[in-house]
Amino acid sequence: MSDTASGTATRRPAPSQDDARFSLPPTSIHKVEADGVQVFYRTAGEANAPVVLLLHGFPTSSFMFRELIPRLANDYRVIAPDLPGFGFTEVPPEREYPYSFDRLAFTIDAFTQALKIDRYAIYVFDYGAPTGFRLAMAHPERVTAIVSQNGNAYEVGLGEAWGPIRKYWAAPTAENRDILRQSILTAGGTRWQYTYGVANPESIPPESYTLDTALLERPRNKEIQLELFLDYASNVKLYPKFQEYFRKSKPPLLAIWGKNDPFFIPAGAEAFRKDIHGAKVQFLDTGHFALETHVVEIASAMKDFLETNGVRRQSGENTAAR
Repeated sequence: MSDTASGTATRRPAPSQDDARFSLPPTSIHKVEADGVQVFYRTAGEANAPVVLLLHGFPTSSFMFRELIPRLANDYRVIAPDLPGFGFTEVPPEREYPYSFDRLAFTIDAFTQALKIDRYAIYVFDYGAPTGFRLAMAHPERVTAIVSQNGNAYEVGLGEAWGPIRKYWAAPTAENRDILRQSILTAGGTRWQYTYGVANPESIPPESYTLDTALLERPRNKEIQLELFLDYASNVKLYPKFQEYFRKSKPPLLAIWGKNDPFFIPAGAEAFRKDIHGAKVQFLDTGHFALETHVVEIASAMKDFLETNGVRRQSGENTAAR
């Protein structure tokens, strides 16, 4: 670069030790075909590092992990896919994709195979929980640890906010479908999910719920969400199976929970202790989308938990994933 005023050449200063100390691995975006779907995902970290698979919930996408990924990527290979029907994952119309939680799990299983990862810790949130727990039941040998952030597996963890959806399960009529369309599947409904239970609602970055709202407005997307609302009842029926997996496989588990979440209440976090001896439970004074307000605390708790449970590099090699 030249100095136009003096005509002399200038150079950028060499990176200092401080620059190196605070540098973060870049997050990159990709797509890969899995189960006939173009799965969009974000990733960061070295290819030979232990894998942490981040599974988002409704109505968001891998964008919810934008602040968490770089905080983990110095120690882990972090991978965050968008579930079918969410974010920037593309499902071709001719695929005639069945929007159910069984299928979401099947697609994410195919996604891990496409990336050739056969060992991973999972972070599960909201819809990511029944998706990730299905993966874990199918392949218990692959899961090194579980971090559940408001990711439920117990009926006692279902809060009163599920009332309209429970009514839809019991009577999936057009009237009950429209109630959900006009209450939850709106800009106001999405913003409420982000701000309820937060001490300072104005502190929530507006790009989060604004992006989710825009993606919900895509053609047919609300119908997809209504199909998944209805199928969520299948997850509740599977809760005993999830719990059996916890008792049998005893995965290390951290339940880190926004305690003011109206959907998944604290009792759901405490319940993990019934089935996993030594499960760690931590509550945060926030709502459903805890990463929006407590990403530093969650990242720190995750790193301590994973390190304590042996999900770490050893001798410069990846021992938890390939």
